[in-house]
Amino acid sequence: MARAAENGASAAPENSEETKNFVVPEGIDRERADKILAGAFPDFSRSRLQKIIDSGRVSFAQTGELITRKTPLSGGDELAIKFPQATIPALIPAEIPLDIVFEDDDIVVVNKEPGIVTHPGAGTGGDTLVHALLHHTHGKLAAAGGENRPGVVHRLDKETSGLILFAKTDAAYYALVEKFRDREMNKEYIALVDKAPDLLAGTVDEPIERHPTNRLKMAVRENGKPARTDWFVEEKFGTDAALVRCILHTGRTHQIRVHMAFIGHPILGDRTYGKVVARHAGWPLPRVMLHAARLCLDHPITGAPLEFSALPPPDFANLATYLRERFGSRLYSHRR
Repeated sequence: MARAAENGASAAPENSEETKNFVVPEGIDRERADKILAGAFPDFSRSRLQKIIDSGRVSFAQTGELITRKTPLSGGDELAIKFPQATIPALIPAEIPLDIVFEDDDIVVVNKEPGIVTHPGAGTGGDTLVHALLHHTHGKLAAAGGENRPGVVHRLDKETSGLILFAKTDAAYYALVEKFRDREMNKEYIALVDKAPDLLAGTVDEPIERHPTNRLKMAVRENGKPARTDWFVEEKFGTDAALVRCILHTGRTHQIRVHMAFIGHPILGDRTYGKVVARHAGWPLPRVMLHAARLCLDHPITGAPLEFSALPPPDFANLATYLRERFGSRLYSHRR
């Protein structure tokens, strides 16, 4: 595990750049540039992206005209972004509030807030979950996870909230990795999706791979890796939206987001795989409305059965209340 530098985390000089082209998704109409880029590049903090814009590294691809943070962008606009290449900062424990759901000598389960990154990477700061847990556990996270990912056995996207599990010992880490590989965990998510499905339940069994042209996205592709998501409608808000529960049988990147968009019901607030259209005007959509609500597994060391659950955060609950009041509500139950 990396040791803390005396004067805080510092990156190597940014003496090289990687240029990426980014096309603003359709459905966006004159939204400020820093907000759009923050949603498109979740591994970079918003302040980090604002610094990249301020330094003159973002321009319209066709004209070369530089943009500012407030430049209005619309669907179809193409940007050229020069990302500085830097080493990952040293891991220095950070005192950040955490919602600890469970902890013992081997594992710790956190109810993650939306907006926090799971582990350090290029473009992140010293405020990831790993930094916070290093402080909370006094450095006791499994080194087997890697120098910059101690204790990390799975991850949640920056905007996704809910339950995430970390290993505190190497023995627990290797046992948990095996459980994930052998699909011996039950992971359930809830999501608010666009348009209420006609069916009350279904399975999306479609392979997922990196998008052929947009390397920031995943996509259903014939030669992709196997991916299966079961989904169940728990509540309909008229025909405009629904609350669905999703059960993962595999763990592909962005799996639920890709699969729900594939069947025509993208997750509300998802600007990567969905669209914000005119009828969404006024809807409180601050992020991707996806929450890891339930996690069941046998303890990696003792074998004792464990079951954890977490209620969604206020922004998720607020949108559900808004939809309920505006479009009405019909509840459904499912035996599984």
